[in-house]
Amino acid sequence: MDKMDKFDVLQKYFGYSGFREGQEALIDSILNGQDVLGIMPTGAGKSICYQVPALLLSGITLVVSPLISLMKDQVQALNQAGVHAAYINSSLSESQISKALRLAAGGQYKIIYVAPERLETHEFLAFAERVEISMLTVDEAHCISQWGQDFRPSYLKIVQFIYKLKNRPVISAFTATATENVKEDIICVLGLLRPYVLVTGFDRKNLYFAVETPRKKDKYVINYVKGHAAESGIIYCATRKNVDTLCETLRGEGIAVTKYHAGLTGEERKQNQEDFIYDHSPVMVATNAFGMGIDKSNVRYVIHYNMPQSLENYYQEAGRAGRDGEKAECILLYSAQDVVINRFLLDNKEQNAEYEEEEIAAVRERDEERLRAMTYYCMTTNCLREYILRYFGEKGSKDCGNCLNCIREFEEIDVTETARSIISCILEAKQRYGMNVIAGILAGDDRAKLREYGVFSYQSYASLKPMKEIEIKQIINDMIIGKLLFITNDKYALLKTSSEADEVLNGDRSVIFKKAKEEPEKADKVSGGKKGMGKTRRSDILNSRGLELFEQLRDLRTAIAREENLPPYIIFADKTLVDMCVRTPFDKKEMLKVIGVGENKYTRYGERFLDAIREYTGGVHEKFYFGEEGEI
Repeated sequence: MDKMDKFDVLQKYFGYSGFREGQEALIDSILNGQDVLGIMPTGAGKSICYQVPALLLSGITLVVSPLISLMKDQVQALNQAGVHAAYINSSLSESQISKALRLAAGGQYKIIYVAPERLETHEFLAFAERVEISMLTVDEAHCISQWGQDFRPSYLKIVQFIYKLKNRPVISAFTATATENVKEDIICVLGLLRPYVLVTGFDRKNLYFAVETPRKKDKYVINYVKGHAAESGIIYCATRKNVDTLCETLRGEGIAVTKYHAGLTGEERKQNQEDFIYDHSPVMVATNAFGMGIDKSNVRYVIHYNMPQSLENYYQEAGRAGRDGEKAECILLYSAQDVVINRFLLDNKEQNAEYEEEEIAAVRERDEERLRAMTYYCMTTNCLREYILRYFGEKGSKDCGNCLNCIREFEEIDVTETARSIISCILEAKQRYGMNVIAGILAGDDRAKLREYGVFSYQSYASLKPMKEIEIKQIINDMIIGKLLFITNDKYALLKTSSEADEVLNGDRSVIFKKAKEEPEKADKVSGGKKGMGKTRRSDILNSRGLELFEQLRDLRTAIAREENLPPYIIFADKTLVDMCVRTPFDKKEMLKVIGVGENKYTRYGERFLDAIREYTGGVHEKFYFGEEGEI
């Protein structure tokens, strides 16, 4: 191994001829003994950043990972690539753990995945004292931050473990989503020493984003899934009840679907997860309990049946689509009821028993702010991708060309007079109420709460009738985004005016509202992003003959996966099969030039795929793609 360099390792084990953005800089820093923090979007190749140096460093690399499924996936993939790796977690018996540690101490494994809880056990500490640990990698590093969306107290065991080691290894940490606060927390809590920090950006250019407001969500989902019958997808629901109901509805339509939530037994969850990963049931309906650590690369869509509680959660869950870099769709089905559900869930959220009262209040304030930001995302008429990137501290373009808001038609309406009425109402109410009450006053609603507040005598009462409350709320949300209004950061969420609102009242500023043009049968229409996909899927470059070969190679991959009881994407990713169709290799030398075909994978599967290609082509090179080769 010591005679190899980083490029040799990349080609031999992983089948790539070059590094992606950011990978080489992180690898070089690790090899130079420097701590690193890599914040890279899902699908950007974070694992390569620690797996390549792990094979070049003299000792063992420990990878702390939060979920058993993630460890299993990573270890399977490494073993398929010819890298000896193991995992240590509660799915193994004590004798299996002892054997794995004994083999690791004897030099059998270069990479060991471990659950954070395991680090504090006497046996593992004894193991760590007698071996050389060159690097400790923290995967899903946002879990260490109390301000991250997946804080796990068990991750604090990592720091305690590092302090107990005789020789401090290089520490590398990786995550896909981290706000500035979470990034600072990771560096501080893990005690990273002068780390090289790389943020390659949060943009996932292959993902199409859309917010839809169908009248009948079930009908929308049925039409969408049937329209993408050959594809794998995840549908997230806010509650277990929604998961159960929607799963049964889809099964009633003859769709191969499974489900996942905390109310199922451990065995049921494990079986259903495997059915999804192995493509026996390509559609998964689940709560947010599912997905972290699922490395399934061919998920072509993620639908949110309900709005999540935060953009952190949404982007992480939506990001499970298109991990292979191919185009995929992320669609959120929004209704006003989603806000009510999420506020109920926040009100009943179990707090950490160790939190002081001030900390609980701060967490609640943070959760409220996140929920508002998520709601504004659902309401905005501007670029959805730009909204997400701005939330994570990045600058995006105003028109990405690959989200629903950038491809649908809008009309601009001057709503200055409506905005003045809204501002006047808030001031008349002495800025004491939230959005629902203000919208109700303006629309002239007669509900009991408004009678109790005595607002019928207001000059602004019914001043915007016959506008509907939802229309008034849309303009209010737009005014918040435009910083004319703001909402207090507490559970009361009071609506208040900013200093800029005076400009509207004084006639010095107009307010323009972008309204989507109505489409016929909009409620049940499935957009699916077909009008504006900014990036085509790799297989779209194949002509009819190429697609036929691609399907034959997929069938072969499925057959091998069943023989070896492995997920199909572990054998070869779709992009590898497409590259085979483009290059049509006839021998080992040509096959090793295919993206994702390393030496070990060639040894295991190469000849079978070469045989399939030779049989289909008759041994004659033929062009199976559109355009020139240099364009691909």
